[in-house]
Amino acid sequence: MPTLDLTTDAVDLTVQLVDIESVSRNEQAIADAVEAALSECAHLTVTRHGNTVVARTELGRGERVVIAGHLDTVPVNDNLPARRELTPEGEVLHGLGTCDMKGGDAVILRLAATVPEPNRDVTFILYEAEEIESELNGLNLLGQHAPDLMRGDFAILMEPSNAEVEAGCQGTIRVEVRAVGERAHSARSWKGVNAIHRAAPILERLNDYRPRRPLIDGLEYHEGLNAVAIRGGVAGNVLPDECVVDVNYRFAPDRSEAEAQQFVRDLFEGYDVTVVDSAPGALPGLDRPAAKAFIEAVGREVNPKFGWTDVARFTGLGIPAVNFGPGDPMLAHKQEEHVPVEHIERCEQQLRDWLTSW
Repeated sequence: MPTLDLTTDAVDLTVQLVDIESVSRNEQAIADAVEAALSECAHLTVTRHGNTVVARTELGRGERVVIAGHLDTVPVNDNLPARRELTPEGEVLHGLGTCDMKGGDAVILRLAATVPEPNRDVTFILYEAEEIESELNGLNLLGQHAPDLMRGDFAILMEPSNAEVEAGCQGTIRVEVRAVGERAHSARSWKGVNAIHRAAPILERLNDYRPRRPLIDGLEYHEGLNAVAIRGGVAGNVLPDECVVDVNYRFAPDRSEAEAQQFVRDLFEGYDVTVVDSAPGALPGLDRPAAKAFIEAVGREVNPKFGWTDVARFTGLGIPAVNFGPGDPMLAHKQEEHVPVEHIERCEQQLRDWLTSW
């Protein structure tokens, strides 16, 4: 069984984690190694839920924070094992998961092992199956079956964010907007109704849309509403009786899923609208004491998160959350995925300062 040395530095620990292949649904070996290593820490209570490992301090502090990261990766693409490279900008670590997000996982493990008496109680979560279907996601399952293990006053998800703070996240909805007609031979088109032609106003409404840009906790979010696919047609000589436009709405976290869905239905009034995928946004909660102290410790500009991440799973439990982790998110899932060593070291030091300052 692979083992992890939590006494080494976070960069070496990242290499160890990367070299344990853990493509989604194949996380048992890495979860075993994480569980075994954390179980050696007498100050932690460690539990296992599938291939999700939870480690908690139980010091009776006035606040509890959650720091989480996923253990799985996308499929291997000739990018294992890990390797180091010295560049003019500094040392870089290459390999599957270096950026998304084993650099962040290494920081979590180092903090869990080496900060035995933090100023706040901490729950460390390293979870399975983030890169695949939501119903298999380890945080999703934990929230369903053991939500108390996720509860806290503030949460940090160590998704790659260029070692900057990205607060909350926008929600996302995908809908099918359907125009209907009546089939007919194209030589006698007046005998039918062309559904593709009837879909033109759908595109016009999308083109006329002006995005909301609400301010939340001093951060400006920027919504988006876009056609991402269109389909229709039967044959080269047949008027189609159906045309479907797939629309994706990225909405600011001051709107609930229900409000966002209603907005889309109202916008496309007169058409059949079917919701095929939906996930809530996450409020940043930067007014919370733990969040304020974190921002002060990090000492950097806070940006809104425009994509969707698992921070929304914490918001669903009433816990404000931010993204903060080493690596450029634009490199996630790429064959050339890599992370600057300086990002890993800086994230660890800033979180350590936050958890040890009194």
